[in-house]
Amino acid sequence: MAIQLDDPELRGHIRKELEKLTDEFSGIYSRETIERYVWESLEHLRGAKLQDFIPLFVHRFARERLRALAQVEGAMTKDVPEVLFVCVENAGRSQMAAALLDEYAGGRVHVRSAGSAPAAEINPAVVAAVGELGVDIAKEFPKPMTDEVVRAADVVITMGCGDACPIYPGKRYEDWEVADPAAADLEGVRRIRDEIAERVRALLAEIAPEASPANGG
Repeated sequence: MAIQLDDPELRGHIRKELEKLTDEFSGIYSRETIERYVWESLEHLRGAKLQDFIPLFVHRFARERLRALAQVEGAMTKDVPEVLFVCVENAGRSQMAAALLDEYAGGRVHVRSAGSAPAAEINPAVVAAVGELGVDIAKEFPKPMTDEVVRAADVVITMGCGDACPIYPGKRYEDWEVADPAAADLEGVRRIRDEIAERVRALLAEIAPEASPANGG
């Protein structure tokens, strides 16, 4: 069932999320800018499933977009490298890569993911396969690729949608040739997961290696 954007109850919940974001970004962006991002984000996510979570999804998506915009404009500093994973539907490969990098990095990297043509929900086999590693992505959701998240990224990893991603100077771009889990059974998704995990560990070792322990003596 499609989201009814004019539903009074939904709009009431969205306005509560708007107030939270207005408080968080006070002094950085005007209420009008934040409100525009919130309602744009709702429009982007109108096809998502798990509709009971739509206000939460809108809050998270709008917040990430506003954070990215603030970083691009210099209103918010970057404490760690920013990595963006992009695939077509943001329902499989990019979600796995983002979740695993976030898990392995332990705060040393900030991770986002997006899709050039987002699906309505994450592939259940992907949720299951990543869950086997103790990483829960059941309440994640496919998100569209927006300009500010690409501009805010230091590293952009594409998987099957390289031509859809805008190119900005000064960023590291890679295209990972990884099979699409959409047509795979669970065992196939596990193999894809393990390949992505290996690539993610290698990327992390390059962009945010663990600090060596100080020498005693």
